[in-house]
Amino acid sequence: MKKHIGYAAMFEQFHPTDLLGWCELAEKRGFGGIMASDHFNPWTPQQGQSAFVWSWLGALGVRTSVPFCTGVTPPGWRYHPAILAQAACTIEAMFPGRFWLGLGAGEALNEHIVGGYWPEAAERVERLLESIEMIRKLFTGQTVKHRGKYYNLESARIYTMPEKPPPIFVATSGPYMSLQTGKLCDGLITVGAADEKIKGVMERFEKGARDAGKDPSTMPRLLQLHLSWDSSDELAAENAVREWPNGGMNFAKADIRDPEVFASIAKMVRPDHMKGRVHISSDPGFFVGLLQHFIDLGFDGIYVHNVGKNQVEFIEMFGVEVIPSLKW
Repeated sequence: MKKHIGYAAMFEQFHPTDLLGWCELAEKRGFGGIMASDHFNPWTPQQGQSAFVWSWLGALGVRTSVPFCTGVTPPGWRYHPAILAQAACTIEAMFPGRFWLGLGAGEALNEHIVGGYWPEAAERVERLLESIEMIRKLFTGQTVKHRGKYYNLESARIYTMPEKPPPIFVATSGPYMSLQTGKLCDGLITVGAADEKIKGVMERFEKGARDAGKDPSTMPRLLQLHLSWDSSDELAAENAVREWPNGGMNFAKADIRDPEVFASIAKMVRPDHMKGRVHISSDPGFFVGLLQHFIDLGFDGIYVHNVGKNQVEFIEMFGVEVIPSLKW
């Protein structure tokens, strides 16, 4: 994988047509990839959007030439793993070598809509691992069957196969799933955190890869960072609280079902709650230092999400004043 700064296309906030235009601009300004979120609901009603990302990915592939991925899709709830495998193979067949399938364990906000029991975290991880097993089977192009603890397949085969199946990346920030990701998958996605936590995630990921006979140095590690940039620090802070209040909620959010609940909690969010979670500044040099630090920690791709509505200005600024200053 070519090392790069990527643009995070956030479907919770923006209309898909606007996101296509911004992704085109981001490529022109030096961004090297696109990571698109996969939500059924926004975090808060005020964010106001939540389009179907899989309809959009084909248009993205035509309108840009950079690699792209879902960041991230949870299998087994809204999507049966077989449907995700089929969708991923179709995108990769159309745009060879450009698509990565980003998977995660899911959140009740998006997955409760199918009406089933929303389980504890341990079961969600079990379901994710079983889903990866099923997707891997289908990626062979063979007719496969599966009868597992949570899911079944009966004589399933994907007929439209790419030359090579797309890589599978998993979003994780914990030690157990980091180990399993190294064993079972092709790359890692995580979010900004304290250095010691990130180093722990990397170490477990590398151990899992070595345990499976793989070389971890060849396996990409992707990072997503939430930023808030504007012409002044005050405006940047206002943007963070108004547009991305969920970034200031320093607690586990995977069990909350309703955007209205997040909206109620958002009334208590202040700029100081964003520390370490949404990086706020009007100074491009601040972002150069921030991203360089994470590059030096070993990430191959860093996907930046500017939480404000000033997407065009942000992309232009980043392309001129941040990306050219970074050293890989």
